[in-house]
Amino acid sequence: MKKIVLIEDDADLFALLKYNLEKEGFVLVGSQTGRGAIDLCRRERPDLILLDIMLPDSDGLDICKGIRANAELAHIPVIFLTARASETDRIVGLELGANDYIVKPFFIRELIARIKIQFRGSNAPAKTLKAGALELDRRSCRVFLNADEIALTATEFRLLDFLMSRPGVVFSREQLLDSVWGHDRAVTDRTVDVYILRLRQKIETDPTNPGFIRSVRGFGYSFDQPAAEATAAEA
Repeated sequence: MKKIVLIEDDADLFALLKYNLEKEGFVLVGSQTGRGAIDLCRRERPDLILLDIMLPDSDGLDICKGIRANAELAHIPVIFLTARASETDRIVGLELGANDYIVKPFFIRELIARIKIQFRGSNAPAKTLKAGALELDRRSCRVFLNADEIALTATEFRLLDFLMSRPGVVFSREQLLDSVWGHDRAVTDRTVDVYILRLRQKIETDPTNPGFIRSVRGFGYSFDQPAAEATAAEA
């Protein structure tokens, strides 16, 4: 069942879309303000985002830019819903990374059809991540090393999930803070180092000579396991 995040300030339209999309079989969550929209998307991990441009407290274009700049959200399709109908507005919206641009007023059936187009050919998200003897199960939020379960905190699990799903990519501490802890946070770059140390103590055979999580001097960290692979397990 696909999940959609809706950011729309018009209460009547929000209710109308929620009713029709849920009737169509989608799970819909959302907000009628732009404040906290990116963190909402991070928490919910939707399959698609419907985003109004003219919000009372935010600019939908800026929110879209933030989504595309966030490594955890950048792959999610974004459809703009807006009263801005000029060619220039459409071009700007699409150039900022939107997958589609729908002008208000619109027909609900057309919106649903365009949403379904975004889901055509999309792959099911991997439910299990494996790298050598290390296995992360997203369904049960459990991690195993050599078939033995490892006890991780929720934050440690999210950090490991984020790194394992992007093997070989180097992330700065700031990028990891944004993607794992979110923008509204009261933590520092040092927090990332502490959590990486904790993870290494739990998943590495020799934490002083890590084989999974590599430090890149002057840059940050990378999940450095060439054999890392994501596999879609049976539901």
